[in-house]
Amino acid sequence: MQPIATPFRRLRWLIPSLMSCLLWTSLSLPAVAEQPNVLFISVDDLNDWIGCLKGHPQARTPNIDRLAESGMLFTNAHCGSPACNGSRSAIMSGQPAYRSGMYDNLQKMRSVMPDAELIPKYFSKHGYWSAGSGKILHYIIDAQSWDEYNPPKETEDPFPRTLYPEQRPVSLPRGGPWQYIETDWGGLDATDEEFGGDWLVSKWIGEQLSREHDQPFFLACGIYRPHEPWFVPQKYFDQFPLDEIQLPPGYAADDIDDLPPAGKKLARNRYFAHIQNEGQWKKAIQGYLASIAFADAMVGRVITALEEGPNNDNTIVMLWSDHGWHLGEKEHWQKYTGWRVCTRVPLIVRVPQGTTGLEQGTQPGSVCQSPVSLVSLYTTLIELAGLPAKASLQEPSLVPLLKDPQSTWPHMAVTQLMSPENYSVSGSRYRYIHYANGDEELYDIETDPYEWNNLAGDPKFAEPLTRLKQHGPKDPAKFVPPAPSSLTKLKWHPAGSAAVPASNPDGNRFNVTFSNQSGQPVKMFQSLGDQPPQPFGVLESGWSKPQLTRPGTVWLITDLDDQPLGHFVVGDRTAQAVIPKR
Repeated sequence: MQPIATPFRRLRWLIPSLMSCLLWTSLSLPAVAEQPNVLFISVDDLNDWIGCLKGHPQARTPNIDRLAESGMLFTNAHCGSPACNGSRSAIMSGQPAYRSGMYDNLQKMRSVMPDAELIPKYFSKHGYWSAGSGKILHYIIDAQSWDEYNPPKETEDPFPRTLYPEQRPVSLPRGGPWQYIETDWGGLDATDEEFGGDWLVSKWIGEQLSREHDQPFFLACGIYRPHEPWFVPQKYFDQFPLDEIQLPPGYAADDIDDLPPAGKKLARNRYFAHIQNEGQWKKAIQGYLASIAFADAMVGRVITALEEGPNNDNTIVMLWSDHGWHLGEKEHWQKYTGWRVCTRVPLIVRVPQGTTGLEQGTQPGSVCQSPVSLVSLYTTLIELAGLPAKASLQEPSLVPLLKDPQSTWPHMAVTQLMSPENYSVSGSRYRYIHYANGDEELYDIETDPYEWNNLAGDPKFAEPLTRLKQHGPKDPAKFVPPAPSSLTKLKWHPAGSAAVPASNPDGNRFNVTFSNQSGQPVKMFQSLGDQPPQPFGVLESGWSKPQLTRPGTVWLITDLDDQPLGHFVVGDRTAQAVIPKR
C-alpha cells in the first residue's frame, strides 16, 4: 500500500528549490548602503593661499592639494560672514546671519540662537556618534551638541595646551591700545609635538579615524592656524626665506582710489600702516605662510590616518575655512570686509563611491566654479548621508554640483558683514558690495580677479549690478546686541594696588558697560594724568550703564566723598567694567 502523500510531504521536495530561489534573489538585490561617516575639517583664517587655488605663488600646501586632487575643489566658495563667530555659527546651524541675527564676534551664539540644532546634534539624533576636537565654533564647544570632545566638552574650552613665547610681543611692537595683542609672529625652537595645539588636535582626531566604530560618526577637526598669533616651529619659517618673500599678488598701491566713502573707511586700517612703519610686512607674510604650512602638515596627519585606517572607504571629507584674510590688499589687515580676498575660502569635498546621497561619489580632481556658500554645508551633509530633510534649512544643497559641477546653478553666495545693511553678493562672474549708507561696488572677476576696478558707477554695468543686488538679503534679521554680562570683563585695579595712569585714548569709540556692584553709589571720572580728572556723573548701586569710550582710556572710580576705589583701563573692544563689592 502506498503511503498517503500529505501536503507537507509534497512541500518538502520544494524546500531546496525555494531556498535556492531565495538565495539567488538575495544575491541579485542591490546591497543596502551603510550610512557614511563624515570628517569635517576647519582651517581658521585661511584665505586662498593654497596651491590648488593659486592665491600666493609661495604657498606650500601639499596635503590640502592632495585632498583636492582626490575630490572636488570649489573655486568660487564664500563664507557667510567675514568673521569667525558669524561664519561658524552660520555653518554649524545652517542659518545665515541675515536670518539668525548672528552678525558680530561679540555676540553669543546661544543668546542669539538659543534653540539652534547644530550639525553634530542632528547627526547624533539620527544614530551617529558626534565628536570633535579644536576650534569649530567661536571659542566655545557648545557641549550640548556633542557626544564627545577633546578637550572635554564640559570645559567649553576647545583649545589644547599650546606653546607660546614667554615674552611678547616678539616681532611687532604694539602700536597702541587699539591693537589686537595676538598680532605677532615668530619661529619657535620646538618640535610639532612640543608645540602642541593643532598637533594634539590632529593626534586625537587621527586616533578616532584609526579605529573601528560600532556606529557611523560625524567627526569635526578644528585646525586653529593660520589664526593669529603666527607662532609655529621654526622649521616652517625656514621653508620661506625672508629675502625671497613676495608681496600679496592682490596688492596695488592705488587700489582704494575708486572706492566710495564707506569702502575707503573699511579698507584702510591702522594695522597695515603700523606693520609697514615697523618694517614687518614681509616678516608678517612669512609668518602667515609658515602658519599655513604648519596647518597643512596637521591636515596631512589627519588625512593619512583616515586613508590608512578602516574607515576610508565610507567617509565623506569636507575641508573649509571660516573666512579669508587681508595682508595689505585694499590697505587692510585682518578680516571683516566684503572683498573677495576676505570672503573667498577653500572648500574641498570628497565623497566615496556608494555613498547614500551620491552613489557615484565625487570625481577625483574635479573642479566646480559655481558660486556657493559655506552655509550650504549642513543641507549638503544631510542629503549625502541620506538623513531626513530639515525643514528649517533653506540653503541649497551642493549635491547637484557634486554630481555634475557644470549643472545649472541659479544661486549666488551672500556674505553678510557686521550689520544687516552691509553685505556682498558673489556670482559666477561679478561681485557686488552694498553698504548701509547706500554706497556700492561692482567687480568683474573674470577680467579683474583682485577687484582693483570698481564698476558700480559705470552705466554699462547697470544690468549685472541690478541682478546681483536682487540676490541681497530681503528684510534681514535685526542685530541683537550682546548682553553686558557676556562681554569680556575689564580688569579692576583696586585703589593703592597700582598708580592710576593717564588716559591715552587711541582708536574708534565703542561702548563699555559699567556695572556698580559695590553696594554704594560711586562717581566716574576719566583720568587725565597731571590734570584734574574729568567727571562723568554718579552710578547708583546696582545700576549699569553703557559709556562711549576709546581704547586706552582710564576710568577712575571713587566714592561720593571722592575717595578713590579703583580704576579700569579700556582695551581694544567693547567690554563690561564691574565695580566689585567692597
